[in-house]
Amino acid sequence: MLSKVKVTNKGIQFKIKVQPRASRNEISGWQGDALKIRLTAPPVDGEANEACLKFLAEYFHVTRKQVKITSGLKSKHKVIEIEGLTEEQFRRCLEG
Repeated sequence: MLSKVKVTNKGIQFKIKVQPRASRNEISGWQGDALKIRLTAPPVDGEANEACLKFLAEYFHVTRKQVKITSGLKSKHKVIEIEGLTEEQFRRCLEG
C-alpha cells in the first residue's frame, strides 16, 4: 500500500478516484493505484471537490487547509496532497 503514497517535502501525495452521488461519504479501499472515495455530493460547481477535501481532512485528522487537489480538478481521478501528514499516520488512519 505505501508504494501508492509519494512522500514530498510538505507531506504526502496519493491518487484517488471519486464516486459522486453515493449513499454516504466513505473510503471504499484501493482501486488499482488509487484510493476510492465515495461522496454524497454531486459533481456540480465544485461541490464534490469541496466535499472530498473536507471529508479527507476529517478522516486524516488534519485541517481543511492542509488538504489540496494538485491534479484532476475536473476529473474523477485526482492527486491529493496532505501537508504535515506522514506515511505512518496515513497508514494508521486507513487501518482504522
